[in-house]
Amino acid sequence: MNFDYDVIVIGGGAAGLTAAGVSASLGAKTALIEEKKLGGDCTWHGCIPSKTLLKSAKVADIVRKAAVFGIKTGEPEIDFEAVMKRVQDIQQQVYRDADAPEIYEKMGVTVIDGRGTFADEHTVRIAVNGGEELALRGRNIVIATGSRPVQPPIPGLDAVPYLTNETLFSLKTLPKRLLVVGAGPIGVEMSQAFARFGSNVTVFDFSDRILPKDHPELTALLQEILAGEGVDFRLGATVTGVAASGKTITVTAEDRKTGKAVAFQGDALLVAAGRKANIESLDIEAAGIETHERGIRINESCQTSRHHIYACGDVAGGAQFTHMAEHMAKVAASRMLTHLPLRTDEKHLPWCTYTDPELAHVGTTEEELKNKRISYEVYRFPFERIDRAITESETDGWIRVYAAGFDGRIYGADILGAHAGDLISELALAMRNGVTLRQMSDTIHPYPSYALGNRRAADQWYVSKQSGALVGMLQFFFGYQGKMPDTSDPERIV
Repeated sequence: MNFDYDVIVIGGGAAGLTAAGVSASLGAKTALIEEKKLGGDCTWHGCIPSKTLLKSAKVADIVRKAAVFGIKTGEPEIDFEAVMKRVQDIQQQVYRDADAPEIYEKMGVTVIDGRGTFADEHTVRIAVNGGEELALRGRNIVIATGSRPVQPPIPGLDAVPYLTNETLFSLKTLPKRLLVVGAGPIGVEMSQAFARFGSNVTVFDFSDRILPKDHPELTALLQEILAGEGVDFRLGATVTGVAASGKTITVTAEDRKTGKAVAFQGDALLVAAGRKANIESLDIEAAGIETHERGIRINESCQTSRHHIYACGDVAGGAQFTHMAEHMAKVAASRMLTHLPLRTDEKHLPWCTYTDPELAHVGTTEEELKNKRISYEVYRFPFERIDRAITESETDGWIRVYAAGFDGRIYGADILGAHAGDLISELALAMRNGVTLRQMSDTIHPYPSYALGNRRAADQWYVSKQSGALVGMLQFFFGYQGKMPDTSDPERIV
């Protein structure tokens, strides 16, 4: 059977770029098809613009609190147009440095500007931007078309000019009143950012708490912090209608407990109520690929029901993170071209919501440990006891590690605090490589650093092992004269 390419990749986001790059580096003749600009959601609508915006919001907050550091300032003047220009400049910089077609063409990848659909299980039809049509045959095909924002079934939403993450970063003026539907990562991050810029922000969610995938104790603390910055949370609420009159948008929300409906008015509405896999335009039926309610069905090697066709990233309906998309693409390309039985690793997948403070997680959640009846202990350490956090006035938060009491084997961790997204990486590495809390505690960490907080959390394992019997034995044999320590308090922090 003749093929035009060893690998055809449909979609040029995080997963598609990684799959194309790895395939070319392994000697495969590779084509990459993308109908828009390379870079995908992360560069143009997600990670890059949102984190750039969050940094500007963080600076505004620092200016307000500058007196804490002995610096006299006034209320910051927000030049929102300049803020958004910086967002777009950073997007272009990332695109030039990491996503531009020339970069991949130098690797040997053929970049095709157009939309790809299946003609059969080995043939991809391409409607090239500009009118030409192509049909290419691939030995292996990777689907990496990503996802898009969901439009929830809210009465009146169709008639209102609402924002999503795909349009938010094109705003020209700062809304005085921002209404946000959804208290997931996008909704929570952007609510804090716009509140720090000076918008009055109201957030609605059906759930009784923000970020329901994260630890309830830490999300409650984060919600309290954000509320202290002016974000108004309306949780446990059903949005029953949306309407627009002139430039004013009205959201009606009903409290699920009381049944009381209240109308809220705003100048802009951000809908951040989840995402949906982009599969409709692929004609995947022509390739005989199985799907499920969230996207394309795959196995642990990212293979679809047609094993020479792979699906990576959001389109597979799993964890929607850029780092997971890249991991999946790396596994898929390596699996298809080396024929080694490689598998993705979801067990040690970390994630982070980049609020201030950040909220991060890795491994098994405490709720899952309880449901599975796995014996575990919680080893905690507060940021208010991390000296670096004290010097920088970043003392909100906790490190929580779940591990076996007997040997310190780590099951999972949650961190709320400054640089949580960086700190969680050490714990992910430890979990993947079987490093125990004892070994972490014995590892020298630089002082003063935030990472020392991880070691101090690990130290709590040693504390838990300390017993009156052990101390009594040492005193008996060696004649030590100190007092017997009180180890009765399970919350004791040393």
